[in-house]
Amino acid sequence: MKKSGAEKKRVRRSSGAIQNGNRDSNSDTPPRKQAAKKDVFQLFAEKVRDHKDLVSRWAVLQETRVEYFRGKDFVSFLKNHQELKEILESDRNLEIEDIGNTLLRKNLLVRCDRVVKTFRPGKKKLSTWPAHLEIFPDQVFSENDAFFAWTFVKRRPLWQTLLSFFWPVLTLAICLFPVYPHRCKLLILYSCAGVLLLILCLLTVRATIFGAIWILFGKRVWFFPNILAEEATLRELFRFWPKKDEEERPKWTARLFFSVVAVLVILLLRHHAPDEAARARYQKRVSNIIDDVLEWSPRLALSGMMEKQPTVVNATGPTNNYTDGTKTDPEEASSPDGTDGEIIEEQHEVEEVIGNVEDADHHQQQHHDEM
Repeated sequence: MKKSGAEKKRVRRSSGAIQNGNRDSNSDTPPRKQAAKKDVFQLFAEKVRDHKDLVSRWAVLQETRVEYFRGKDFVSFLKNHQELKEILESDRNLEIEDIGNTLLRKNLLVRCDRVVKTFRPGKKKLSTWPAHLEIFPDQVFSENDAFFAWTFVKRRPLWQTLLSFFWPVLTLAICLFPVYPHRCKLLILYSCAGVLLLILCLLTVRATIFGAIWILFGKRVWFFPNILAEEATLRELFRFWPKKDEEERPKWTARLFFSVVAVLVILLLRHHAPDEAARARYQKRVSNIIDDVLEWSPRLALSGMMEKQPTVVNATGPTNNYTDGTKTDPEEASSPDGTDGEIIEEQHEVEEVIGNVEDADHHQQQHHDEM
């Protein structure tokens, strides 16, 4: 049989009274067990922080990145999720303001304030989610333009722990890419190129749609609004429909100016677009680079290194130049590319010039002596 609501409340009250009696009696519960028991407000704060319905953002608080939320969002969140108060056990009947003050007193929260308190140019209200915060002097809970940052380290889920062990393996796999088989290289190359092309096309299309709607209708519409967000969850990342535009309508002069700039940029790109010959040269250059990466192997690298090494003659072994009947002249022994022969010929020419100069000086000396 199911118990009624009054009976459930009676049971809860009795269990709470028993728990309070157990806390008061020092003989029933050892002090170590009482100290080992985790604070209910700590459990409550962890549960609230991990909940997806509490809207929060990341900001910089005194050179430290913190996750924070607004006071009015915290109040509406607890009103819609009364079941979370059951974690507080005997304190579950506290008001939301008292719960917030208790969290502040236990240093689980810290009240913050925006650093920039002036309006930006062209804006009539302050930023809803400021990027820079500072500690508020009065640490009291409030829901009127108040921000609260979590002070404890968030519990790391299991998938992040597994990912931390996976990163070194992934790094090693990337470093070993040159020794992969050719088919694996092609698969990785085309997969990465396809993903990159998809991202670039998506960014281009959403920017084009935003610019066209902004110029024609004066509204800001970003499809896939969280695609460039750093702290968005996976479900928020692929949210297609944008939020409602709450900012003021832009002036028609600004829309006209940017429309003229867009037309000029399009005409400039069209005028300086590369021709077919330049495109073919660029494609050939890129394909050669890709082929060098895909066709590289340790065997080819070793063979290329061996070809670059000079030929070394064993000085202790017998040489065919002096053992064969066909002896070769030193002038005829040259390297395969003919550089040694050219050097020897140049040396002979220099020696002949020096000999001619010495003969001319000798004849002049003899003629001087005869006179």
